[in-house]
Amino acid sequence: MSSSTNNTASGEPTKTSGQFHSVKGTVVETVGNLTGATSWQQSGKQEHAAGETEYNAAQAKGYVEGTADRVAGKKDTIVGAVTGDKTQQASGNARHDKGEAQQDINS
Repeated sequence: MSSSTNNTASGEPTKTSGQFHSVKGTVVETVGNLTGATSWQQSGKQEHAAGETEYNAAQAKGYVEGTADRVAGKKDTIVGAVTGDKTQQASGNARHDKGEAQQDINS
């Protein structure tokens, strides 16, 4: 039972992995509570906490990436509008909207 806060092969925190370890930790802790096995209780608590930490880290990372996309998209939209480049303006709008959606998902 791992208590690592980063349980993915890529080394990046993910919400899916965080949720998995949070739930797994809760199950292990419950088994420990039912059997009186304090090592299982402690291990479960640690894995649950690590999973919650990983989930929150992935959520924060996604929000920051969304912010970066919104800012870059807004810049491209403005530059495209000023220079008359409709392609750059459309691309900037799309990137801005993508960043906004990513922020919404991670807030």
